[in-house]
Formats: sequence, C-alpha cells, structure tokens
Amino acid sequence: MKRKIVIGLITFIFICSVLVLAISISPTKELDDISINSTKKPIILVAVDSLMSEPLQKAVKQGKAPAFSFLINNGHINPEMISSYPTMSVTIDSTLLTGTYPNQHKVPGLIWFKEDENRMISYGSGISEIWNNGVKNISMDSVIHLNENHLSKEVLTIHEELATRKLSSASINGLLFRGSVQHQLNVPKLISTVNLLPKEIEINGPTLFSLGLLSQYNSKNDWNKFVWNRLGVNNKFSANELKYLIEQKKLPSFTLTYLPDADASVHKHGPDDLKGIEKADEALQDILNSFSSWEEAIQEVTWIVLGDSGQSFIKKEKETSLIDLNNSLKNYTFWEGEKRNVQLAIAINERMAYIYVNDKQVELSEITDILKKDKRIGIIAWKDEQTNYVVSPLSDEEFTFSPKGKYVDEYEQSWDIAGNASILDLKMTNGGRIQYQNYPDALARLYGALHSQEGRVIIVDARPSYEFIEKHSHDHAGGGAHGSLHKVDSIVPIIVTGTNDFPEYNRLVDVKEWILQLLEGT
Repeated sequence: MKRKIVIGLITFIFICSVLVLAISISPTKELDDISINSTKKPIILVAVDSLMSEPLQKAVKQGKAPAFSFLINNGHINPEMISSYPTMSVTIDSTLLTGTYPNQHKVPGLIWFKEDENRMISYGSGISEIWNNGVKNISMDSVIHLNENHLSKEVLTIHEELATRKLSSASINGLLFRGSVQHQLNVPKLISTVNLLPKEIEINGPTLFSLGLLSQYNSKNDWNKFVWNRLGVNNKFSANELKYLIEQKKLPSFTLTYLPDADASVHKHGPDDLKGIEKADEALQDILNSFSSWEEAIQEVTWIVLGDSGQSFIKKEKETSLIDLNNSLKNYTFWEGEKRNVQLAIAINERMAYIYVNDKQVELSEITDILKKDKRIGIIAWKDEQTNYVVSPLSDEEFTFSPKGKYVDEYEQSWDIAGNASILDLKMTNGGRIQYQNYPDALARLYGALHSQEGRVIIVDARPSYEFIEKHSHDHAGGGAHGSLHKVDSIVPIIVTGTNDFPEYNRLVDVKEWILQLLEGT
C-alpha cells in the first residue's frame, strides 16, 4: 500500500548520508516485563504493499511464491477485495484500522491541504514535494500528528477496541498505530539536534509497537536499519520483529505487520512485476519458519494476508501520460511553500488529486469546465451542503447522489441518485438496485473522500494509464501508480488461513469488525 512510509524523515536522511552510522544502531526495548493478554488462537494480519491478484497468481503458478501458495492451498483466497479511496497508504490504513471511510476517520490522503493551518499536509512522497512542504513539517506530521491529531478521535482503532476488551495487540512498521498504551520513541540524537523531531516523543500505540529506527524489540534488527534499508521500514525488519514475538511467546491477540518493499518495485517496473511478490514471500517464509512446521503455524494462528491497493501501468511518454494541473489551470495562482495568498492549492495523490478553491471569487464551475476538456480524466467531483456532483469529460450530463434514498447498492447502502449514472459506470436494475462495475463501491468511497475535509474541494480522478502532477510532483511514467477510484487501483487479494470465515462484504472497510468477531469466538 504505497508505503509512502518514505516519510520526510527517511528521505531527508537519505540525502544527508553522513548521518548513516551515527543513527543506525539504537537501543532495543525489553519484552520480559510486558504482560500479554492473548486469545487461544491469535490473529496475524500481514499487509503486503501493492499486492495484486493477477501477478500473485502468476508467481504462485510459476513456483516463485511457496509461502503464499501454502497459505492459499490450506485456506481461502478472495481475489477481489475493495480498497479505500483515495487508494493511498495512509487513507487505506486508516480505513483498515477504524472500519470507516475518510468522511469519518478524516485522513483524506497521502497529501492534503489543511485549511485552518493554511498549509499542505504530506506524509512523504517525492523529494521536491518534501522540500516544498518542509522537511520538519513532514517528519512531525508522519511520526506524531497523523495518529495524534489528524486521525479523528471520533473513531476507535482496532488497537483501542481490543484494549477496552482487555486484549493485547501489536503494530509492526505501520504508520497508523494509535492505541491505548504509551510508548517512548527512540529519536536519534542527530535527528533531534537538527530539529527534525523533538528529543523525546511519547505516542499512544498498541501493547507492542515497532517502527523501524524509532522502536524495536529484536536486537538483530540493528543491521536492518541503515539508511540504505530505509531506516528499518522494510520487509526484513518487519519479519524479524514478528519472528521475535513468536519465538519469545509474546504473540498478542492481534498483530498487524506491514511488508512495504513491493510498492517501490511495482512503481518502478509496473503492475506485472513479480520481484516484490517474491521478496514478500521470502519474508513470509521466515515468519512461518518460526514455528516447528508450517502446518503448526496455521494450527496455532489465524493468518490474514492482504494487499492494500492495485496499481495502473503509466504510459512511458510523459507528454501524454502526465496530467499537469499547473498547466491545465495556468490562469490561476497556486499555493507553494510560503506563497500562501493564492487562489488554488493542489494536493496530488498520484492518480487522483484534490483541488482546493480558496479564492471565494473563483466559482467551482470555472475549474470543472476547464478540467472537463481533458479526456485523460475519468471523473470530476465536488459537493455542496446537500448534494454530491460528478461529471466526466466523456459526457455532457451530470450525475448527483446523496445518502439515504430509494436506491440500494450491493452493500445495502441506500442512495438518492439522479442524472447520468453511467458517469460512474453504475448499472441500475428494475428493482432499484445499484451494481458497481469499473468503480467498485463508488458512491460510499467517493462520498468518503468528498466529506473528509471542509472547504471548497474538487476531486479529479484519472483514467487508467494516466497520472496527475504539479510543479513538485514525482511521477511514475513507464512504471506503476495508484490513487484512483477505478478498479485497476482498487482491487486487491485477501488470503485467509486458519478459519473458514470471511468479512461480510469484500471490502477492506469491513475487515476490522470481522477481526473483532473472530477474536470474540476464540
């Protein structure tokens, strides 16, 4: 899932490679004094960044993924789980942990504009974006503010829910980790000296908490935290931490572990890449080998392995594949660093973008009319107090929707809809039922993004093979990118081994409640 866990902190240290040896070896935390309340059969959820069904099935067929193959053959696979929206890591992770879409959990994307602070929030992306938004801002937003301030206090994470039930949980290399137990982060002295992060940071997380350089239990991971290993945000670190919990018999009721390496490989080589799957499989093999046999592993633990988002291949020719929103809207002024008294702010989330119309003199229709001229854009959406609007460059008509109407979709959500439903590729039956096609769970997911923040915001969503950019964007021409509402970015596999149960619906938003129900029955 877009482990844009390459947050400002990590990227900055990549640039300042002189810090390598000084910050890589850091203290480990002791497990002995930690009391673990677990269930008879704990759950391990392994999230594999950018894991997609077709390349996974290809790797299994070619014999390149023995661990995946074992879990599938001894369990069940659903190749069509629906992600959150935008299909970017932090938003997806927030949905996975809270069981809600962004209108409730309030994390709109990897990059978004915070109107009350008049600044861009970014949890890390390309180097130019990081410098434009401020390295310290990105470090603070990623490490502290994301969990403590940005993730809504009105929703509970799975870690918080389990704590109320007197059950322990763990998070390994997840950027979203809010829980009920206080942890002290290990901030290397050089990082605090250059004022990227405070010297002392306390966060609220699950019972057990690992996050690369900042928090670890396994001393063997000292060698997996160098700068070239992304300071511990890598498959090997995640696998070693989980293995250590298993070997020390400290496995809690629920453990969420991230394997982030595949994302970068798919971004570079495109969605058909198998290298990332092979590396994830090696990590899974290491974890399964912590038991006396793989058969014992699935007898003692319920395993859930899932992807977070898909990716679309982006055409190599940049002049056609990249939709430059600065150029499209060149007659307006844009937010940039200290340049803040402007008309528009643009937050690029690869294949989708938020456009913030901050100048009250600029009508939303001015912007949407310009954007409708570009047929590389799939949909354009915005809202007012009553209604959500969707248009497309391929239609002269408009589609509107709002919750609680006479039409019911596949997930028993009711909607009031009007206009051209084909804009969102909706299929309407005679009985007033809504069926989704190219945009799965489109109404709830788009509603979630539109209502994730205040202000006058326009969403633009690209067709497959195209990506948005602005002046400071890092692009993925010739490789893969995600972010959009389209099924190519939204469909991921889930493998479940150790139980015959599945979530009520094939959506990541339903996974949290399903896990809680599983734990109640163990």
